[in-house]
Amino acid sequence: MKVGYARVSREEQHLELQLDALKAAGCEQIFTEKIKSVKDLRPQLEQSLKYVRPGDTLVVWRLDRLGRSLKNLLEIMGSLEERRIEFQSLTEFLDTSNPSGKLIIHMFASVAEFERALTIECTRAGLAAARARGRKGGRPCGKAFNTPQKIAAAQALYHQGAPIKEICELLHCSSSTLYRSIETKKTDQGQAGG
Repeated sequence: MKVGYARVSREEQHLELQLDALKAAGCEQIFTEKIKSVKDLRPQLEQSLKYVRPGDTLVVWRLDRLGRSLKNLLEIMGSLEERRIEFQSLTEFLDTSNPSGKLIIHMFASVAEFERALTIECTRAGLAAARARGRKGGRPCGKAFNTPQKIAAAQALYHQGAPIKEICELLHCSSSTLYRSIETKKTDQGQAGG
């Protein structure tokens, strides 16, 4: 069975072009949605992924309708492959039921892996260069904890049971900065006691 998925990103866009192509491709069931923001969830995509069964084919008009990034696309494709569900993209003539379609998907995965490796390598090189110049990586500490009095106040509020969120809002800091200040106190007490 062929199952279609169609999506548009803006309210003024129309689904008809995609729907016509999916119907012409023989899709018996089609899931559609209009998503306004990149951050919006895609419930109909989730439904279509739950609906398809081994031996079925998930069909989209174009690859970018399925995944919002190469990483996202590859995650979905990997999940489909594990479940023995084929995939077809009509515009790119991509069909994983044949060897050339599977090859293209593996090439996408290789490119994504290469891109990740380059990013990691560049980050490490940048951090090494910064260390060689005497600079340390990471974000600078927040202004909230620039005096011993503020650190003591944060620690006192924490030990009195004040909610982390409220302490952070009061002192204009992140929860990681707050936890770091608490750990600093524990370390200092441990050294003083030893």
